[in-house]
Amino acid sequence: MINIGYLSTFYHTSILLIAGGRNAEETLGTKIEWKLFGNGPDIIDAFKKGEIDMAYIGLPPAIIGLDKGTAITCVAGGHMEGTVLCGERRYKGFPAIQDLGGILKQFIGHKIGVPGKGSIHDVILKEHLNRFKLEKDVGVINFQWADEIIEAMHKEKVSAALGTPALAVALSVYMDAKILYPPSKLWPNNPSYGILVHNDFLNKEKKIIANFLIIHEEMSAFLRNKPVEAAEIISDYIKLVDKEFVLKTLKISPKYCAQITDEYISSTMEFVKALKRLGYISRDVAKEEIFDTSLIIKIHPLKDHYGDGISTSE
Repeated sequence: MINIGYLSTFYHTSILLIAGGRNAEETLGTKIEWKLFGNGPDIIDAFKKGEIDMAYIGLPPAIIGLDKGTAITCVAGGHMEGTVLCGERRYKGFPAIQDLGGILKQFIGHKIGVPGKGSIHDVILKEHLNRFKLEKDVGVINFQWADEIIEAMHKEKVSAALGTPALAVALSVYMDAKILYPPSKLWPNNPSYGILVHNDFLNKEKKIIANFLIIHEEMSAFLRNKPVEAAEIISDYIKLVDKEFVLKTLKISPKYCAQITDEYISSTMEFVKALKRLGYISRDVAKEEIFDTSLIIKIHPLKDHYGDGISTSE
């Protein structure tokens, strides 16, 4: 049996696999125990405790885990640029204000909601607040679950939010909020999520991992090429949202692929610098500690698909 940690993020291939987009257990030849977590740091804790063998997770929490001795490796990508800044409509966003610093200055004396401390969204927000010297003027509230951010905005505890495209769509639907700064500009090529495995599992079960990466890329291609069909499968499984909600989420940042590109790696290494500046890690975690591209290069040897977007022909 393989234990896989995942998040409730719509565009992760985990949701399609769980929903039956492909019989993963039959392909891998083993039973899968899917374990839902609220955020990336919780997944790192599960890796430490030996509760999971593999997981879908943003790279910053993984780097923090590596710094603290967690034996994990990124063996595939999945999505880039999955963080969005959104807020109430009374605030101005891009392109009315071109500079991110100018947008963030609107929140001096206010608070921005973001997922758990150490998550990719948390690191991006705090790095930009530090960059524009706003860390003492703009408050940050971390939430374990993204749904709590919607409630916090409704109760006026936060004026803006930084999180996934799904959070952006939810805030637009339930709070009439808008995207203030597009994900492609917020932190280009950021490693929204990748496939992380425990090193013991990587050493013992390379064939299972390779087969998993094959179906992971197949589901990534399904998201790109059949977004309407994928959105229907996801919404039928989730139940809480309809197909249009999921489709809007997929379109906000349509960069899906299993490949680990040079840009994906370079952006990750910029996170290493940011994490050290912010005090989340104590040392420069090396690229070789983070990545093992040997399996994904064999499975996906050709050009990546991150820039392909999603099909509009359905």
